[in-house]
Amino acid sequence: MIIEGTLGTKSALVVEGGAMRGIFAAGVLDHFLDIDYRTFDFCIGVSAGSTNLAAWLAKQYGRSHRVITDYSCRKQFIDFPRFIRGGHWLDIDWLWDVTIDEIPIDGWELEQQPIPLFVVTTNVNNGEPHYIQATEQNLNQLLKASCAVPLAYRHYPELDGYEMTDGGVADSIPVIKAYEMGARDITVVLSRPKGYRKKAPRSAWLVKKLLHDKPNLAQAMMDRADSYNRAIDFIFNPPEDCKVKVITPPENFEVGRVTTDSRRLQQGYEQGIEAAKHLTV
Repeated sequence: MIIEGTLGTKSALVVEGGAMRGIFAAGVLDHFLDIDYRTFDFCIGVSAGSTNLAAWLAKQYGRSHRVITDYSCRKQFIDFPRFIRGGHWLDIDWLWDVTIDEIPIDGWELEQQPIPLFVVTTNVNNGEPHYIQATEQNLNQLLKASCAVPLAYRHYPELDGYEMTDGGVADSIPVIKAYEMGARDITVVLSRPKGYRKKAPRSAWLVKKLLHDKPNLAQAMMDRADSYNRAIDFIFNPPEDCKVKVITPPENFEVGRVTTDSRRLQQGYEQGIEAAKHLTV
C-alpha cells in the first residue's frame, strides 16, 4: 500500500517488540486510547509491538495488558523444561488459539481506521524483513508470524507462501523503514531504557549449529545487533528533515523478555502510561 500524503508531512508510530517487555508499550497505547491520541498517518509494529498496535487500532483498551499479565504468564505458554524435552519454550500455538477464542482482536474495527498497520516479519529462507499491511483476513497469522521467536518456538508460520519468523530478527526497530515510507515526524516506543545498545550474540556457533538448515536466518540473527544499533543511531541522530520523538522505559524498568512476576509487569504497564502522559501533555 502507498501511503497518501505530501512528502514531509507524514507521521508514523513505530513500536518495538520484546515479548513481555511489551507491557510498557501496552501502557503507552492504552493511554493513547484514553485521550483518543491518533495523530499518525501509519504505524509499524514488530512482534509484541505489532499485537499492541493491533489492539490499539481496534480500540480494545486493556487487551494487551490482559494477554501479557495473564495468558502469557501461564505454564501452557512459557515452559523451559518442555523446551529441553524438545518442545516449545514459548508455545505461540497455544497462546494464539486461546486468545483468538477468548479475547480476539477485532479485525473489522482495525480495518475501519484510517491508520494502516504494517507488521514486520522475517523471511526464514533469506533472512530479509517483510513489511506487510494487516487486514481482517491476514491479521491473526501475520501477528503470529511476527511474534514467532526462532528457537524458543520451533515452528515457522506460513504467510503468502513463505515461512516466516519473528520480525525483530531482521528489523527490530523499523524507524528507518518508516522514514523510507515518507515519514518525517516519527514517534518510537522502545522496550528498553534509553542508552541500551544490543551486543553481538556470545554463542554465535550455537545459533549456527541449531539453525544449520536455515543459514540465512542464522546470519540474520548474527547481524541483529548491528541492525538494532543502526536504528538507535537514527533515532537519536535523525536526518535534518526528520523529527523523532522517543518514548522509553525508565531506568528502573524491571521487565525482561520472559518476566512473569505480576508486580514487575504491573509496574511496567503503569510506567508506560506515565511516559505517554509526558509525550501528550
